[in-house]
Amino acid sequence: MHKAVRNEQKCAYRQVGKSPVAKTHIANPVGCETPNDEHARCKALGQVLDRIGDKWTIGVVGALSKGPTRFNALLRLIDGVSHRMLTLTLRGLEQDGLVKRTVYPTVPPKVEYELTNMGSSLIEPLETLSLWAQEHHPAIEAARALSALRQASETKG
Repeated sequence: MHKAVRNEQKCAYRQVGKSPVAKTHIANPVGCETPNDEHARCKALGQVLDRIGDKWTIGVVGALSKGPTRFNALLRLIDGVSHRMLTLTLRGLEQDGLVKRTVYPTVPPKVEYELTNMGSSLIEPLETLSLWAQEHHPAIEAARALSALRQASETKG
């Protein structure tokens, strides 16, 4: 899986992994149309993409979209997440104001996590992005296969 890396000063993105893209290939990332607002918009967009682009955030947001949920229930709902990674993801989402953590004074202590209003407002854009990804995934895979064939033929030739 490729990971977007943000360059704070120039606010340009590059792909890291098997298919690198030079920073100069993307002069103005989406949402950064004019020089006046470029830095502020790119910084905000980059921070949001950093948060939602990790391996577990979308799963946590999806699980919490159904309502307040306890930690162990989240562990069961999110396939493959470790205790530590769920803890780190929830902390990050809480720090960003997307998740609220409520501790109830019971024995043993009961802790529930739920989306804040801001966290809930993230669901619709994520659903839209998911639909886009599902629609375009076959074309992306085909383009990757074609690119790999071209690279293989260039190496031989």
